[in-house]
Amino acid sequence: MLKRPLSPIGLPPSKRAHLSALSIFTARSTGFESLYDELILHIFTFLSHTDLCTLQATNRDCARLSLDNQLWKNLYLREFGRLRLRGFRGFSGRRDERETKNLPGRTVTQVQDWKRMFRISTNWRNGRCHTSTLDEMPNLSLTGSPREIDTPRREQDPPTPQITLAGKYTIISPSESAHRPSIVVLSPSIPRLVIHVAPIRAQESVRITTLAVDQSSRTSASIAACISNGDIYVYEVRSSSRKHHYAPPFKTPRTAPITQVAYSHPVLVTLSESFSLSVYDLRHEAMQVLHVLTSFTSFPPSSLVLTIPESQTYKLLLTYASPVYPAHWSVGVTEVMLSSATLHASAASLTSPARPPPLLLSTRSTRAFDLPADWIDETKLRNVREQWGRKVGSVASTQTDGRWVVLAPAVPGEACPPGGFTPASLPLQLYRLSLPSSRAGSGAAPKLTFVRNLLGQAGPVSALALADGRCVSLGVDGSVWVWDLENGWGSEVTGVASGSTEELCPSQRGTIAFDERRIITSGAMGSVMVRNFDF
Repeated sequence: MLKRPLSPIGLPPSKRAHLSALSIFTARSTGFESLYDELILHIFTFLSHTDLCTLQATNRDCARLSLDNQLWKNLYLREFGRLRLRGFRGFSGRRDERETKNLPGRTVTQVQDWKRMFRISTNWRNGRCHTSTLDEMPNLSLTGSPREIDTPRREQDPPTPQITLAGKYTIISPSESAHRPSIVVLSPSIPRLVIHVAPIRAQESVRITTLAVDQSSRTSASIAACISNGDIYVYEVRSSSRKHHYAPPFKTPRTAPITQVAYSHPVLVTLSESFSLSVYDLRHEAMQVLHVLTSFTSFPPSSLVLTIPESQTYKLLLTYASPVYPAHWSVGVTEVMLSSATLHASAASLTSPARPPPLLLSTRSTRAFDLPADWIDETKLRNVREQWGRKVGSVASTQTDGRWVVLAPAVPGEACPPGGFTPASLPLQLYRLSLPSSRAGSGAAPKLTFVRNLLGQAGPVSALALADGRCVSLGVDGSVWVWDLENGWGSEVTGVASGSTEELCPSQRGTIAFDERRIITSGAMGSVMVRNFDF
């Protein structure tokens, strides 16, 4: 029973609504615009990056909300799983003692434009870039006299221009010999800067064999330059002033020629072509030799990684070509732990002639191909046969970032397989480096575990660079490939106009360097190509 009876008067006749198309669109727009921005942003979180870019052309409100920084941050984390671009933090270590050589970033402030970061990372993954040529270095050339010492890579290896990146700085050194070799510093914020290296001793023409940037400083960039006669100079980039120097009394296999250098003030480590490892103290202008190590079972090509896992301790990782009987090669890694306690001593002890050298804590080595010393069973025999299938006749490059190791095979001499090269002819070999903590005991040995072959590049590799889980290779045909070692994908870098690439013959080396936004390569005729992913 109803509490109140209905009215006996009937309902009025319905009226037809006469609404124009404009009023209907206005009503709908008013309904969407009446929603809170938080609710609209929550709806946008279910869209992809292509949908968000399409929404920007819809209306003003959608364009404003689709550019929300937090929205792109969540999308970036969901797609790439990290709070930074690769290498943004520069050279750093990990708490689990697995050091990773990040890219040489020098920016202090945190990047806030997450859409820009998403665009840069997507361009890296797809291989899209904007290509230009550096016209500031017209005299760069790969021509030069052959090396005097035979290596497993090739009999003759002409000198190459040295390229290194330090944040906004692009540092290039020509390969030609001169009485005063030069270092060119390019930056968008300062004019073109040329640093002339003036050797202390009067001598014939020399050239710069390798460069390294100080990884300990984020505010000012210092660069170490090694000369072909064994001299070492450290310069401040912005002021072009010389900070340190070292001149050996005479040329020895320990000091010349130097092929690799790593610098983290106040420690500088050099590696000569005869595999003599030297550790220098840079607390004074005149550098002092603290340690010398020598190996007779390691051969170039090689690479150095210097990190600081804990206070007053330096960890040096060295990768090199390891011989395999009877005439083949593989890759090996050596870890050298150094204590810097003496470097932080008082000034009186530093000037004392009886100052003790830094303590060599430990040295551990491992190889990708390691034959057991005793009788083996069927399981070990299968492992040996598997390793034997990965041996190479020559090595083009070995690189590591502290976690991954990449071996690039080379073509012995001028040999070329019938029918040319294919992506499966000379694949890059990827290994995972396991370095157990020293606290795990003497039974925990380092280990190189084969992960996969990196297929894609057709032909031999001329130069290789590896940092922060990313590998970039330059082929002798001028092609550039990028691999994400953690996810396993690889792509060829496009964006080069037809006919702009330069091919290198197998007897010539190229040069490649990269950071989180660009790749810089040097071709056979000395032209420097810049591939920019931030466009």
